[in-house]
Amino acid sequence: MLPGSIQITGEALSGAEIKDICDSLKENSVRLLSVRGCQLSDRDFGRVCRGVAESHSLAQLNLNLGVVSTIGRTKQLADALKANRSVQTLFLHGSPLLDAGLVTLNGALSTHPSLVSLDLGDCMLGDEAIRLICGMLPPDGAKSGLKELTLSANPAISTQAWARLAIAVAHSSQLRVLNLDYNPLGDHIAGMLAVAVASSRTLEVLDLEGTGLTNQSAQVFLDMVENYPTSLHVLVLAENDISPELQQQISDLLSEGEEEEDKDGEARGRSVTPREKPAWVPHSNSSSSQMVLMTSGLGESFLAETEM
Repeated sequence: MLPGSIQITGEALSGAEIKDICDSLKENSVRLLSVRGCQLSDRDFGRVCRGVAESHSLAQLNLNLGVVSTIGRTKQLADALKANRSVQTLFLHGSPLLDAGLVTLNGALSTHPSLVSLDLGDCMLGDEAIRLICGMLPPDGAKSGLKELTLSANPAISTQAWARLAIAVAHSSQLRVLNLDYNPLGDHIAGMLAVAVASSRTLEVLDLEGTGLTNQSAQVFLDMVENYPTSLHVLVLAENDISPELQQQISDLLSEGEEEEDKDGEARGRSVTPREKPAWVPHSNSSSSQMVLMTSGLGESFLAETEM
């Protein structure tokens, strides 16, 4: 029998439910485990972590919305991930990790043999966390690294740290998707990211929704996609002070690039699955001209397979 999924949201988990989860993990009958926003005791959280450690089938683990609420739980999760070899996608969105939490997790995350997608949005991260995350974006393909990274809504990160991340992105040998929405980046950091995109051989999706951008940074992106070959297929600029005309120009150029790939027979034939935003993020009207979310390229996103 193929491994299935367990998805529970916002419930207080009973001892019996925890036992069922742990038994399923140990029996290798679960591919996706999501307990986002659920309440469970520290003892039960430890039981689940031990199940994660023993599982050979678990590919996606969703602990969003405060399940990892203390440094003690962070340590238990780190121990579980050190033993686990199968998890490919880890969601920790909305967990109060702080830099100390990422320091605790770093050894397990940076050496995990299968992890390719990581969501650390709204985790109260700072500059030390970014330094560690850059180590998960290796420039050498001989070392495994992240293909998808979400750092939405971490406003304590400084300009210097964002610059460090931009350099890591420029040289990453594997990163395909970068979600930085709802951070106060501004035009200066956006310019650094444009240089990183122009240099990257792999980045296909960049989400800058609600990051305080203006026409100044949009013009930089326009010049980039107009004059330099990149791997970029999707650029999200919604909820910024950018004119619809500029957004449309960028959109058209991205579309033209995709059409050229199709004519040359080089298109990868994968469709982009837009990432579902967390409930607290203001959504844009999909028909509005205030969004640039264009063209194909990626296929089914690692982050799109389970709810935020």
